Amino acid sequence: MATIDKTSIREEVDRLKQEFEQLCSAGKVSSEIQAIMRSMLLIVELILAVFLEKATRKNSKNSSLPPSQTPKDETAKSNPKSKGKGKKVGGEISNTRIKETVTISKVETCDVCGTPLDQTSCQGLERRTKIDIVFEKIVEHIDAEIKECPNCHATAKGGFPEDMPGNLQYGNGLKAFAIHLVISQMVALNRVQKQISAMIGAVISEATLLKFVWRLYQSLEEWEANSIESILQAPSIHVDETSFRVEGKNYWIHVYSSGGTTLKLLHRKRGKDAIVDMNIIPRYGGVIIHDCWASYLSYDHCGHGLCGSHLLRELVFIIDAHQYRWAGNMKKLLLETCRIVAKREEKCLTKKEYANLQKRYRNILTRGDKELPEIPPKPKGKRGKMAKSDAHNLWERFKKYETAILLFAKKSYVPFTNNRAERDLRMAKVKQKISGCFRRQKYAQAYCRISSYLQTMANQGVNPLVAIQMALANKVSEAN
Repeated sequence: MATIDKTSIREEVDRLKQEFEQLCSAGKVSSEIQAIMRSMLLIVELILAVFLEKATRKNSKNSSLPPSQTPKDETAKSNPKSKGKGKKVGGEISNTRIKETVTISKVETCDVCGTPLDQTSCQGLERRTKIDIVFEKIVEHIDAEIKECPNCHATAKGGFPEDMPGNLQYGNGLKAFAIHLVISQMVALNRVQKQISAMIGAVISEATLLKFVWRLYQSLEEWEANSIESILQAPSIHVDETSFRVEGKNYWIHVYSSGGTTLKLLHRKRGKDAIVDMNIIPRYGGVIIHDCWASYLSYDHCGHGLCGSHLLRELVFIIDAHQYRWAGNMKKLLLETCRIVAKREEKCLTKKEYANLQKRYRNILTRGDKELPEIPPKPKGKRGKMAKSDAHNLWERFKKYETAILLFAKKSYVPFTNNRAERDLRMAKVKQKISGCFRRQKYAQAYCRISSYLQTMANQGVNPLVAIQMALANKVSEAN
């Protein structure tokens, strides 16, 4: 039931009665109309009295109901001392209400000897809790009065709220629930229709559900721009990319992550063309963490940190395939250094320790050079590069990118792995596995922006349903 200001309704009825009596006193209303209008006003007052009584909840303060049967005030704020996971978000945006009751289970007699315990004081309480949900459909009607001015005969009509521009609207709570199912839970549109129909008794078309998604995508345009600026100011960022099927073609999702911010952007290409179009790395001056993709390495104005997890996996392959001692020693060195750095409060080595690390690192590569078979000279007249084994390629990578591989031990803000970017992309692969592909590019872009926003809000501890409603209400800045 919609919330109604009872005082304003009563005042409006009283005002209408006074105006009617003034017109009657001035002799502008005939006796027949006076009799009809007085009867109608009497009926209105009777209906209003009955309605207000039924709409008013009874509690221990206005009736004989005991406090134990009085529901908790739904407008009351939650206990600030209560413990909960996540960040507290200011502002009443969610349409969730909590009804909480406490019932005392009394002890009458002793279970062992049967002694009455009515007069015995209670030493403590043991609580058991049951949580349930009740679905409630809220329908709010706004009736605008239409009047004709007796002076100029112009038609005047009452106004409507800004969020009700048409004859029928859906509230942000319903929109947030639908978007959450489509984007976060990756539920098919047809199943979302059935779920909402079971809750509100009405079917929402797929086109309308997609309009919800597109409306949220548009409302997050400013948030995305602010997130890009935030990433550009970070000392280090995680970058990665993964394929994504859109309109039967192969697109790529590029992710940029730092701190609590996750940003995913869609592009037709994977390499440098996409990086230039997105214009994040070309403007970035910190350290980018990646998996040694050549397109990233082509930018030498910023620092580079290579993912240790990728290197360890490749070392394991070399050990299993060739049993090279240099690969085993390098794996041992990286893991040992990673554990040392992780336990340090400053998250880095001292200058002396780092110099010793470099010495051990280079000694391992020197011994590895002797352990690896020699590469035959390139035949005369043959074009292109000589084919090399994976062990040779990996050894050369360790040799060439020593600074980038060991940067995690030197800079406290550089992590050992790029797992953050891979985790941020993981759900996109799940989405593709479920959906197959996106039929239109615009909704694939919407998915990237909305999922980026929801992941960022989740990093801040904000409930996804609340986060969506905040965005729809243009109150995203309140969560920052």
